[in-house]
Amino acid sequence: MTDEPTDYRAHDWPVIESETEYETGWYDGGYDLVEQPDGTEKKYFWASLPPAVVIVASTGEELVMVEQYRPAIGKHCLELPAGIVEDGESFTTAGARELREETGFDPAGVSLVEDFWCATGVLRHRRAIVFAEGLEPTEINRDTNEFLTITTVPIDDALDRVREDPANDASIEGILLAQADGLL
Repeated sequence: MTDEPTDYRAHDWPVIESETEYETGWYDGGYDLVEQPDGTEKKYFWASLPPAVVIVASTGEELVMVEQYRPAIGKHCLELPAGIVEDGESFTTAGARELREETGFDPAGVSLVEDFWCATGVLRHRRAIVFAEGLEPTEINRDTNEFLTITTVPIDDALDRVREDPANDASIEGILLAQADGLL
């Protein structure tokens, strides 16, 4: 015998307790003790990160990308430029700033492609993809922990390149969404 499908959307998942167990300066981690639809209680663990922006920066024929070492996985990665959205910034303003700071390219135009929640099973983290064009060289002003090599990749090769090991979710998402919107 099978149970009838149940629509759980009417349950409001009350939070009985919310606990931040650690703060790193980069992200916070903790749990929410919630009441599930069947009346039981369960801890759901989370990490909370500030909003971030990923920049698909086009020269017309190529994408501006960065290569950097990622200590969390112990590998060098080819990625789209990205960074944290500062307080009071829009995703497009943050994207233009991060592109200037990391790569030394000042965009004439930046448009929002998409913003969304990431890894909703464990993260409290919003990410946006922005498209930048009309790139003009300017001064690089990186953070002290940014050791980046700037490179360009032909647009036609970009998706294949970012799918190579170690593939990066934000770079794949950025290129696919820009392609879907007809920007590449």
